[in-house]
Amino acid sequence: MHPPGADTVLVRHGDVNTKSNTVKRYMEGLLVENIEALLADRSIPGEVERRWNRPLIHTREDAIEDATDAVTDAFGVVSASPALVVSTEKARIIEALEETARACYNGGTFAVDARRADKTLPYDSEDIAREGGTAIWEAVEDDFEPEVDLDDPDLTFGVEVRQDLTFIYLETVPGPGGLPLGSQEPVIALVSGGIDSPVAAYEMMRRGSPVVPAYVDLGDYGGIDHEARAMETVRILSTYAPNFDMHVYRIPGGETVELLVNEMEQGRMLSLRRFFYRAAETLADRVNANGIVTGEAAGQKSSQTVRNLGVTSRATRLPIHRPLLTWDKADIVAKAREIGTFTDSTIDAGCNRVTPGRVETNARLEPLLAAEPGDLLERAAAAAADATLVAP
Repeated sequence: MHPPGADTVLVRHGDVNTKSNTVKRYMEGLLVENIEALLADRSIPGEVERRWNRPLIHTREDAIEDATDAVTDAFGVVSASPALVVSTEKARIIEALEETARACYNGGTFAVDARRADKTLPYDSEDIAREGGTAIWEAVEDDFEPEVDLDDPDLTFGVEVRQDLTFIYLETVPGPGGLPLGSQEPVIALVSGGIDSPVAAYEMMRRGSPVVPAYVDLGDYGGIDHEARAMETVRILSTYAPNFDMHVYRIPGGETVELLVNEMEQGRMLSLRRFFYRAAETLADRVNANGIVTGEAAGQKSSQTVRNLGVTSRATRLPIHRPLLTWDKADIVAKAREIGTFTDSTIDAGCNRVTPGRVETNARLEPLLAAEPGDLLERAAAAAADATLVAP
């Protein structure tokens, strides 16, 4: 819901505000670029105005809701509000609140949440809240009995007074928060057909890191459906970053998987993980990425016990980022649903077939190295060198 005549989206960021002025200016510039890309990708009319602390989207009233939905998909945005813009004159603010109440307030409780950034104005936030609340009451009292509830109102009239403009709004739509995409270095995202890896990639994007998706082709142990699900999740992730390249590097791994299945029993899944990590490291050197992101969570699978994570991580010199390390599965599933990457499968197809009858939960590095093929990491590096780009 928005006030009549609303044609501007008020955008708020959070962690960007903790930076020095120089870094903040740089990040706000990235944020504006990313917002512009989202609007263009979704064919939403609008121009983005770069303002200190509060970027604005100027659009048409009939596109205001779509513009708000788009900007609240931008990483770094904490919230946004479709707003009516008026002057900082108190009489005009009160008048606008009256007009908004007549058009949008149809019953229930209400409150006025007023904020004043410019402390030189001849009124304060309490003045706006008090006089605005009275004006709203009088605007609707002939139609129904209004009621004020300052703790949990059914409708909140937001008023934000900046240095030269005032924004009046009725809703605050949450965004993902985090930092603008591109403000951190890129990482390799190991993606599969499962639920966890795209959520982990999303979380790294939310903290500003572009991801370079990498999919390991498991050969007969994966298959067309496995790859198609992985590509679809990357395609969905790409809708949050239309101005970033999200082509997928397909790494051939079928021969190595076959070798592990034939030659290893206990510890097989850990060696497969080591293969993944070294392949990702090799690819990172190729594309100038600075880390690896996975969907692993402590204890979620046998290969993801804390000891096993420590053993498998030694296959690479790069940091392995695990945003979901402490998440419960239900929370991961909920996030996957929210961002649109959820699939019905809760187990990676393919890896499920690789899993041996007896799993290793308490591995030691030396016995694992003795059991796995001696050229495993060389195989991984060669596979990454043979990786091909695939459009998601």
